[in-house]
Amino acid sequence: MNMTANPRKTPQGTVIDLSGRITLGDATEMLRETVMKEVESCRFLVLNMAAVTYVDSAGLGQLVGCHANVTSAGGQIKLLNVQQRLNELLQMTRLYTLFETYDDELAALHSFAAAK
Repeated sequence: MNMTANPRKTPQGTVIDLSGRITLGDATEMLRETVMKEVESCRFLVLNMAAVTYVDSAGLGQLVGCHANVTSAGGQIKLLNVQQRLNELLQMTRLYTLFETYDDELAALHSFAAAK
């Protein structure tokens, strides 16, 4: 299944609904391009991972790269609805210290209020 990325604007930030597999190739490139395009108009991004079925090491690396790019642009990026497998990867790689994760979209969006 190819990855899709569908951004939607909210008053608090942009939610990017991701689905499919985030793997080396077109998917990681699409993720990077979507995040970089959206951060130009909104510094606060939430990646909704509810429909993401698989993330390989390249996908995980791209998530880290997106975090670095958004942060250097003065923004924040948070993860929403992280599936068990990705959560385990974040724990094993200690990247849980880098990404704030949420199970509730409104909570993720309202967490940006302190940064504005």
